[in-house]
Amino acid sequence: MLYLDSAATTPVRREVLEAMWPYLTQEFGNASSHHEAGRRALAGLDRARATVAQVLNCRPAEVVFTSGGTEADNLAVKGIALGRRDRDPARTHVVTSAVEHSAVLGSARDLARWDGFELTELGVTAEGLVEPDSLARAVRAGTAVVSVMHANNETGAVQEIAELAAVARTRDVPFHTDAVQAAGALELDVQALHVAALSLAGHKIGGPKGTGVLYLRRGTPLRPLLSGGGHERGRRSGTSDVAGAVGFATALRLAAEERPERAVRLAGLRDRLIAGILSAVPAAVLTGPDPRGRPAARLPGNASFCFPGVNGETVLVDLEARGLLVSSGSACSAGDTEPSHVLTAMGLPAEVATTAVRFTLSAEVTPEQVDGIVAAVRDVVERLGAPRG
Repeated sequence: MLYLDSAATTPVRREVLEAMWPYLTQEFGNASSHHEAGRRALAGLDRARATVAQVLNCRPAEVVFTSGGTEADNLAVKGIALGRRDRDPARTHVVTSAVEHSAVLGSARDLARWDGFELTELGVTAEGLVEPDSLARAVRAGTAVVSVMHANNETGAVQEIAELAAVARTRDVPFHTDAVQAAGALELDVQALHVAALSLAGHKIGGPKGTGVLYLRRGTPLRPLLSGGGHERGRRSGTSDVAGAVGFATALRLAAEERPERAVRLAGLRDRLIAGILSAVPAAVLTGPDPRGRPAARLPGNASFCFPGVNGETVLVDLEARGLLVSSGSACSAGDTEPSHVLTAMGLPAEVATTAVRFTLSAEVTPEQVDGIVAAVRDVVERLGAPRG
């Protein structure tokens, strides 16, 4: 089997397992305990926090360990909105985009449904990009938080986060970005990005599932979502998962170190795959930015298409029978019969959006394997009777 679904998850790296092992065995203490075992665990947690801070170019105190990207997104969107309203009751407006991951969209919609906030969901271009002018028109005096993802999990579209964050910052509005898909592919310097908050997940970069981080700029209002012992400086209660934090930090450090070379290799494989499929299947529709014109506007390992006239799930099944594991989009909505909200927000008709197939590559894929993928896609789509374009 050739695994082509790296956007969904990645295997845990051996270096990560080895770094975690001591904290799962002999260094098992509770990092909050005031004895030698607890102090050793706390030292491991502190080193992990410092490693994450170094990669993100922030203070260690601004790093909050979470149970994953979903919790980090919820804590950022809900926590900042509620914290901002706590300080200023007039802050009752939230802005996000129509192409966000469900963790962000769900959080924003929960605020509107249960907490009395008004929600603006920004439209996007046909490539899935948020225009700064659109954000500038949406932000107002009562806006509590803005959240726009760094890179889309379905289409690989990369947003101009620094430019969007600058719009919010000039209005004194905290800006959060879901950077779960960007880790390991894009540089994550939070100072250069000008963000107040940024979410990450370990299992997308060779770390363990159930681990994540929220960067939270010092001074950003936040109402905690979990009550308890006041861990993570009162921002996220719960006994610290020291092994998980160490594993996350190790994976993030390795991803950052390898990113320049890996991104170049993946971009070359992506471009080969896109050009091959568009040539072999003329009716195929590339979703998201076309890297042949703007390579930086798309994640280096993402190639996603719609195949009008065929059933996307059938394409997935047939490709798996040929040894290729791909997806129809977000793994978090697998099995959903509704068309992707991301693709419909980009203007694709529902009947086309339901034919989506996403290929997300690892650096271990070879050019020869890419050519094999193209041939398999051509054969499957032709067998299913798609129009020739």
